Amino acid sequence: MTEFDNINFEEILDEGFGIVAEEINLDELGNHEADKTQTVFPILPVRNMVMFPKVITPITAGREKSKKLLEDAQRENKLVGIISQKNPNEENPSEKDLYTVGTLAKILKIITLPEGNITAITRGVQRFRVKKFVSNEPYFLAEITKQKDTQPKDKEEFSALMDNIKDLAEKIINIDPNIPNAAQFAIKNIDGQEDLLNFVSANGNFSSDKKQRLLDEKTLIGRAKNLYEMMHDDFRHLELKNQIHQKTSKDLDKQQREYFLNQQIRTIQDELGGGAESDADEFRKKASKLKWSDDVEKHFEKELQRLSRQHSSSPDYNVQRNYLDFFTDLPWEHYSKDAFDLNKAEKLLDKEHFGLEDIKKRILEHIAVLKLKNDMKSPILCLVGPPGVGKTSLGKSVADALGRKYVRVSLGGLHDESEIRGHRKTYIGAMAGRILQSIKKSGTSNPVIVLDEIDKLGQGAHGDPSSALLEVLDPEQNNNFYDNFLELGYDLSKVMFIATANSFSTVQRPLLDRMEIISIAGYTLEEKVEIAKRHLIKKQLRENGLDAKYLKLGNPELKHIIDAHTSESGVRTLEKKIAGIARWVALQIAMEKDFDPKISIDKVDEILGVPRPKTLAEITDVPGVVTGLAWTSVGGDILFIESILSKGKGALTMTGNLGNVMKESATIALEFIKAHYEELGISEDDIEKKNIHVHVPEGATPKDGPSAGIAMLTSMVSSYKNIKVKPHLAMTGEITLRGKVLPVGGIKEKLLAATRAGIKEVILCEANRKDVEEIKKDYLKHLKVNYVTNMSEVVEIALK
Repeated sequence: MTEFDNINFEEILDEGFGIVAEEINLDELGNHEADKTQTVFPILPVRNMVMFPKVITPITAGREKSKKLLEDAQRENKLVGIISQKNPNEENPSEKDLYTVGTLAKILKIITLPEGNITAITRGVQRFRVKKFVSNEPYFLAEITKQKDTQPKDKEEFSALMDNIKDLAEKIINIDPNIPNAAQFAIKNIDGQEDLLNFVSANGNFSSDKKQRLLDEKTLIGRAKNLYEMMHDDFRHLELKNQIHQKTSKDLDKQQREYFLNQQIRTIQDELGGGAESDADEFRKKASKLKWSDDVEKHFEKELQRLSRQHSSSPDYNVQRNYLDFFTDLPWEHYSKDAFDLNKAEKLLDKEHFGLEDIKKRILEHIAVLKLKNDMKSPILCLVGPPGVGKTSLGKSVADALGRKYVRVSLGGLHDESEIRGHRKTYIGAMAGRILQSIKKSGTSNPVIVLDEIDKLGQGAHGDPSSALLEVLDPEQNNNFYDNFLELGYDLSKVMFIATANSFSTVQRPLLDRMEIISIAGYTLEEKVEIAKRHLIKKQLRENGLDAKYLKLGNPELKHIIDAHTSESGVRTLEKKIAGIARWVALQIAMEKDFDPKISIDKVDEILGVPRPKTLAEITDVPGVVTGLAWTSVGGDILFIESILSKGKGALTMTGNLGNVMKESATIALEFIKAHYEELGISEDDIEKKNIHVHVPEGATPKDGPSAGIAMLTSMVSSYKNIKVKPHLAMTGEITLRGKVLPVGGIKEKLLAATRAGIKEVILCEANRKDVEEIKKDYLKHLKVNYVTNMSEVVEIALK
């Protein structure tokens, strides 16, 4: 290969390799074929470059594996397989991170650099394809299949194509200031067409994956055609770039730097076609109808100018346009007028919701203060109660009573702070948070926003949304709420937020402090009957296409449905049961069957299935079984605590998926019994020679808390004395090691659960008397409440 004889390597190679040109014998750069005896080749992964046959290329190695490979290969005079990485950012590539086609290369010279890296001057020999990797240590070793370039059948076509490539390469060198003059000298002095093809392919201004595509090409004619297309695209890009620069230079005047930059952008837009004037005019027209402060006006003009400087086909233009679209859709200082008719509001609340006196009273108080002061920071109400009691629907009634717009935001399952505060607009797909989206949806800056299921907020890798709500729900801060997408403060102080939750135990304390907690207990039997008559039956008639004459449910039937077919604090299951009866009626009508519209109790059971047991007497009619009262996130409930004796040494065992606190209560109860067995009338032999096992049924359900303490102690005493506990009796309370009974929470929910379960008598701590007195007398008219202070009183009341 004599075409390299006249090349000055000092100009072609980087400055750091000038010394190499003097040490390389150019006369020895003939055609090196792969050594026939070499079957396994070391593989050198390279980044951001592709090696081609018959091209001299310097390779700098910084990785320890690569440096060892190059040093070993030069010492043993072996060829090296050079393969490009698919991902140049991968520091330790594996076999799957490498392309399968590479180039065998001869190491001409190795130079050690001052920083410890080494640079190898290499020359490509022949293309190859990896058959399989045989080792990864100390560097990659692989068996290969050598690839020969297929010579073109039409020599004349190939020759003409290479002439075009050579001419186009010279044109690119002339108009691209980044290419050194030595490149043009090299192009002119390469006579071999195959050598010229590989040289241009290796040194062209293409990405590594495009160069790899050229290397993968088996035929010289195919590689030449692909190379010519890539060069043509590169040439057009350089021409256009120069034209834009020339036009900008012609228009350039002695103006400021800002004029120069704007003129460049305008020239680019003229080349690509189109502009942003129409969109800017549209936004100005929308903004003229809005009322906002001077700061907002200044920010809007700044963002509008930014839009004007961008071209409509650029991605940034669409981002900026979406931002301004959202910005001008916000209602800003537009507020709906509040209705101050308290009598009308009271009638509306009573019509839509039966019961819930506390919350309705609080809402009317807010309207009254707003009417007198005409300027009040909206309170943050938090309605806490079991499912199905009307917390969410109450928000709609509040909005109707105030004459405000209503928006519901479901927070259940959110685990990203950006859902509240929004994303920065520079991100792809960025949008505002749900708070400002709700404001935009309502069309006013003072809607009623219901934050549903605030206790179901999660916490993920992208921040804590409940912490982001701290600013939203603080009347002292939310007058300038900052959304990441809006990049500007927005006044939320006139918004009335109503949060709902099943339990505030999972809500963080600072967030609770910002809200006014209003507890909503479950409904009584009488209230459920009224709700069914006033709302649920009418709703199901409407949803199932029935007239009132086709379905008639009286009070006895409704009470039977509630008692025998539901067990809940709210009315959601009750509505489902009424819906089941309505569908049965619809089926009879559709099939033209005769039926009695007045549904009897027997017909209810026939439609809904077998009713639940109506009494608990049989369940508790053995010694050692006690009915306890529990509080859950879905309201109050009852649970049974069982104990039994067996021969042993006085050991205690517990089952039923109990938590640590509940296990401690059982241990305290047994220790108290051991310390006072004489006073309780229990024999010493039973204490010392019998084991006791405590079990709480429904073992799949986790249970914990101290409120089952007196029930556990009563159960153990009942087992030791072999005396049954009174039927229809339930109890709740914490115990101490001294036998004192302490108060517990959730009394209203627990007592309502007791009435639903047919309990007629309960035992509570004396300190819980104030909680009972807050409950309406009608709720407890069939329930006897015993107040105690110590365990001896509990045992005396509970055991027959």
